[in-house]
Amino acid sequence: MLSPVLGAAPAQAEPLAKELFGAQKSASRQKPAAYGSYAKGCAAGLEQLPETGPTWQAMRLSRNRNWGHPETIDFIRDLSGFAARQKGWSGLYIGDISQPRGGPMLTGHRSHQLGLDIDIWMLQANNLRLSGQHRENISSISLRRAKGAYVNDSWTRQHHAIIREAARDRRVARIFVFPGAKVWMCNNEKGDRSYLRKIRPWWGHHYHFHVRLSCPRGSRGCVDQTPPPQGDGCAEAQEWVNNILNPPPPKPRDPNAPPPKKRREYVLADLPKQCASVLRSQ
Repeated sequence: MLSPVLGAAPAQAEPLAKELFGAQKSASRQKPAAYGSYAKGCAAGLEQLPETGPTWQAMRLSRNRNWGHPETIDFIRDLSGFAARQKGWSGLYIGDISQPRGGPMLTGHRSHQLGLDIDIWMLQANNLRLSGQHRENISSISLRRAKGAYVNDSWTRQHHAIIREAARDRRVARIFVFPGAKVWMCNNEKGDRSYLRKIRPWWGHHYHFHVRLSCPRGSRGCVDQTPPPQGDGCAEAQEWVNNILNPPPPKPRDPNAPPPKKRREYVLADLPKQCASVLRSQ
């Protein structure tokens, strides 16, 4: 009988891709490569971020999501080193990156499938000696006020400096933060504003900011995200804030419209063909 990993069974009988990739405990022994898109793909040859480094700690170790493309690991080393030079900071607390072979996750993110997405906690990392158990129980902090329209008193200029440094890195495609943080940065940036284009407002990013790297050079099977629109994006972020403070009236619903279709869970056949070999690799 052929393995369902090879796509031999009918689609309705196949295990879900998130179950196949969520079961992997280690990376594939292949050349590092990202296949597909950030929300529909997988990754070969990922590298595990050490649980503790000179300027970082990986959080929630039980999730086994501290795996990334080698460029991602290098980026974390570089950015955390910069963070460690900020007053009151010893480095960064790193949240989810990816599963050992990327792919859809059993819970949580729709993205983080290529080893190129990084969640970085907003909590000031001033203690890099946290035990594994402490890292399971400690929580980050929220920096939002008024449902994300503004930053709160926990926001600091060090947050601005670290996010700006990340955005200036050539490897970075986008950074997602809550709208009030983007507007604060827009209003308080006194120097070169070009990096602001990469910083995009998005719901939920007030306990962490989300860094997304571009496809590494030579990754032929990797699909880059469409570049952000031209300009610094500050007017668009302000519009998000305005809509939070004064929500527009809801659009009228067509009573005859069919109910929205529930998103279908991916099976292996939905992913790039290389993902089967990523799963088979020892």
